[in-house]
Amino acid sequence: MDKYLIAVLPGDGIGPEVMREGVKTLKLIGERFSHNFELREALVGGGAIDKFGQPLPAESLSLCKDASATLLGAVGGSKWDNLPSSKRPEKALLGLRGELGVFANLRPIKLFKSLISSSPLKRSVIKEGIDILIVRELTGGIYFGHPRGRCDLPDGTVKAINTLSYTEMEIERIFRVAFKLARERSGKLTSVDKANILETSQLWREIGERISKDYPEVKLNHLYVDNCAMQLIKDPHQFDVIVTGNLFGDILSDEAAMLTGSIGMLASASLGKDKKALYEPVHGSAPDIAGKDKANPLAMIMSVALMLRYSFNLYKEAKVIEEAVEEVLNKGYRTQDIKIKGKKPVGTKKMGDLVRKQINLICDKLESRGG
Repeated sequence: MDKYLIAVLPGDGIGPEVMREGVKTLKLIGERFSHNFELREALVGGGAIDKFGQPLPAESLSLCKDASATLLGAVGGSKWDNLPSSKRPEKALLGLRGELGVFANLRPIKLFKSLISSSPLKRSVIKEGIDILIVRELTGGIYFGHPRGRCDLPDGTVKAINTLSYTEMEIERIFRVAFKLARERSGKLTSVDKANILETSQLWREIGERISKDYPEVKLNHLYVDNCAMQLIKDPHQFDVIVTGNLFGDILSDEAAMLTGSIGMLASASLGKDKKALYEPVHGSAPDIAGKDKANPLAMIMSVALMLRYSFNLYKEAKVIEEAVEEVLNKGYRTQDIKIKGKKPVGTKKMGDLVRKQINLICDKLESRGG
């Protein structure tokens, strides 16, 4: 029996609720496919601040470094909003990304056919669904640049500084990830920057063009970030794989999330050197619905599928989860965020149960066919 050590970081708000459904789903996959997933839980974010006085305790980070992969729920909440920026729950995210070296953030933007009515865009734009992959550079750019901080000016006012910087190495490695993924898909890659204004974007574009020579089967084109934001709404089908920097990727992927009807549907994988990886839903901690059994667990469950695929090469297992999610949606089940007018939505626990029931049905069929 294969054994995998996985760090489980439920986090804050709805994090523990969606994580519970993700873990239950992972355990079921382990049972049905004879894998031993060793799960070890630790605190990060607001919960860690309350207990240890810091968002990313050393023992939690150590566990993540030892693990084959890390699952994260969500962090943050109004309870900690007044803390200094260096002590806020969100610092755990930057700390994990930097310490684990997970520089490539993959955000699949997939609109299931059964959710077309949930998208705010017209059917003439959406057509038969959307399938875009955003590759976001995750450990460089303005979120990690120095100098940064606040200072008092002689006139008594305050100045705040954040620095946007990228090295040649940081740009090259994210482009290589994006080119490889584009080669596996349609052979089309769109690079997003602001090269008409920013020197960092000019370097980004230069290196992208240079790396493209190593991938002649992939067509590379460039868009300014403001144009890309418009084009995602105007004609999303022109995109397949998008590669961009940290800040632009953060904004564009949240915009693209709404094409799917709800940010609660978006999973993500953050991959790095030494096979370290972090998996989490794109949504936040949503403290306003925490503990009310209203959160959509599908992004967390699909993040588990991404982990199986990218960290453990368990492609069949990942596909079973994804097929189960799609089939549950096809049957008309919805959580509050994607509810159908006139039909009562199901809760977090019920949606998780429905996915696992469907997984069992799929596995039963596979076994009956000898697969």
